[in-house]
Order: sequence, then C-alpha cells, then structure tokens
Amino acid sequence: MALTATESATSVTDSFGSAVALSCRECGARYDLGPVFACIECFGPLEVAYDFGRITRESIARGPNNIWRYKALLPVPADVEDLPNMNPGQTPLVRADRLAAELGLRSLYVKDDSGNPTHSFKDRVVAMAVEAARTFGFTTLSCSSTGNLAGAVGAAAARAGFRSCVFIPAGLEEGKVVMAAVYGGQLVAIDGTYDDVNRFCSELIGDPAGEDWGFVNVNLRPYYAEGSKTLAYEIAEQLGWRVPDQIIIPIASGSQLTKIDKGFQELIKLGLVEDRPYRVFGAQATGCSPVARAWENGHDVIQPVRPDTIAKSLAIGNPADGPYVLDICRRTGGAVEHVSDSEIVDSIRLLARTEGVFAETAGGVTTGVLRKLLADGVLDPEAETVVLNTGDGLKTLNAVSGTGVTATIKPSLGAFKEAGLL
Repeated sequence: MALTATESATSVTDSFGSAVALSCRECGARYDLGPVFACIECFGPLEVAYDFGRITRESIARGPNNIWRYKALLPVPADVEDLPNMNPGQTPLVRADRLAAELGLRSLYVKDDSGNPTHSFKDRVVAMAVEAARTFGFTTLSCSSTGNLAGAVGAAAARAGFRSCVFIPAGLEEGKVVMAAVYGGQLVAIDGTYDDVNRFCSELIGDPAGEDWGFVNVNLRPYYAEGSKTLAYEIAEQLGWRVPDQIIIPIASGSQLTKIDKGFQELIKLGLVEDRPYRVFGAQATGCSPVARAWENGHDVIQPVRPDTIAKSLAIGNPADGPYVLDICRRTGGAVEHVSDSEIVDSIRLLARTEGVFAETAGGVTTGVLRKLLADGVLDPEAETVVLNTGDGLKTLNAVSGTGVTATIKPSLGAFKEAGLL
C-alpha cells in the first residue's frame, strides 16, 4: 500500500536530502514532501524546494561519474549511489568546431545525451522518480510517453525491481516501441495523441486500480522533473564551472527548459559559477509549436494544437510548462523558434556529417533552430553556445530513411574505379 501524502511527510524526510517541501509555482503555498503534484489552493504545479548546505566544487568532484555527484542538489537519499538505479549522466559535451565553422559561430558545443543507458535524457528524470517511488512504497512504475520515457521507465523498473506499465500513443516509431517493450513490462498503446494518453493516466491515478502506482510524470512529477537540472550542472562543470552565453533546448512539455534554468540559478546562488547573463532559447517543430506560436504573437497563454510532425518525442500539443518557458526566454533575452520537418531532417544530417553525432528528431529540431536563429541574427555568433541533443538517431531511423549505400559494385578494384568513388 502506498503512503498517503501526510504519512510520507513524517516518515520520508531523510530520503530527500536537502529537499524540505513542495512549493506551488503560482501562489507559493508549501506542502509536505509527498506524492502530490498540484496545489489545492490554486491548482498550480508543485516543485521541490530546498535548504542547501555548503556545497563546493571539490565535494562534487569527489562524487561518482554520473548524476549522483550532484546528489546534494537533488531530492534523493545520501546513499543513492548504492541503490539499484540506472545511474545516468556525465554524457559528452562535444566541442563542435566543424559545425561552428560551417555556420559561422565562434564557439559551439553539443550536449549529447544519447549516451545515457536507454539513449535519451529521460534516464535522468526517471532516476529521480525511481527514488521517490521507492520512498513512497509504490509497487508499479508508470507514465504517459511519446516514446523515450516509456523505454527509460521500463529499464529503470527492471533494474530496481518494480512492475511497470506504460502508456503511449499508437503509431510511435518502431525503435521506441521495441525498446520500451523489451524490458518485460506492460506497454499499452492508446488510440489518440500524447495529450489523450496523459488525460487517461490522470483518470487512472484517481481510480483504486492505480492506488499503488507511481506515475513518474504525474504524481511523481515534482521529483522526476528535478532530473533535468543535472544537464545544467554537467554543462557548467564541463565548461570549467561557467554557464554558457547561449543555450538551445527542445520543448515538449517545456519542463526540461525550465529545470535547466533552475539548475543554472542554483549554481549561481551557491557561488559555484559566476553570476553573469545567459540567454535561453526554446526549439519546437513547426507541426507542434504552440509555445513558439505564442512567442511569435506576444501571448502569455498557450493555445493547444494537434501535433503533426516527425519529431514525435516533442509532440505534446498542450505543454504544461509552456507559460514558464515563455517567462524564462523573456527574462533571459532568448526566444522560442520552430523549424519544419524538412529542416529537421536536413539538420540531423548536418550534425552527423560535421560532428559524427547521430541525433534523433529532437536533436534535428535544436540544430535546425540554431541555424535559423543565426540566419535571422537573433543569436550572437561570437557568444559561447550550447545546443542539446536529447536522444539517439537510431530511435528515429524513419526520419532519414532515404539515406543508404552510395553504390553497389562487384568485388573488384576495377568496379570501384568505374563507379567513380576515388
């Protein structure tokens, strides 16, 4: 039987490290740490609040070579690295000199999160949710997913000994479906969009059938979302403890962008990096660009859309954190932009050709937006810039399905020369 929010508040405090409460992002109301995600006063989303002790660069450097080196900044127990988890993180920050030269940038890096255990950034957020689920006594891990999260939950549940049952919209890329199913949990496709799947999961949470279930991106969302902060921590540490001048982040729900900004702000407040301006840019596919459209029109309210894009991992038509993305991009002097499916495919190929990084479609979105913002004079070509690739191109092979062999020849040198391949 899962703990109630009240019971968990009195019995699990030590399991969340420096975390002290859940705080409403709208009205500021505070709640005890528990498996709750919405404010009862205003229905605003809850996030984790902390009381950090002294944290130094040296103490972080003594930690393991994964996200748990930052455990003092996360809602996890002190012995988290000894518990069965996927231990993601410490993915490469690739110095992209060839791509920079082609685009006319002075300094460019690609944060390549395809190197995580299930080949996407979702391993970071699921790692947080696993520890919360363990603390609250849940027996089943679940989620609504556009693909990458389903695989991350399946793998993490298998490692940690949970049952898993995940829900996806029908029609996802085959690679993501197979990867989610191979871990032995239940994978359920729902005839509808991601937003339909998410609504169904919210119904299941309120039903006795879901009583012992931890939905990583619903009732565990405040903890789950904190995992994206580790991208900010790693980027700053890998740059020699500094925040980049400009960063381009894909937008699905918008949570990743908001938490990367939160991570940078925490590092600044703790004195771990210099307090200097940085600009945050959001990237969407044109076929699912409600936040970018709101930005273009100067609106504060996000108008939901029905997704129609090859970038299925970003195909959330009603992004919960969209308004917060707008706030951050405005505060930092950034922007939100979108690119077409053809620009996404072209950008996947460009990144692969110049840097040897095979990105999934979300990485094509961020690279495409990088190109567009540069062409439009929005990005500063002299500023240090980081672009995120959040998943492996092997998961979205259909996007570049026209790519193949250069030629088929007989096994002879003459045939090779005749083909004009020298």
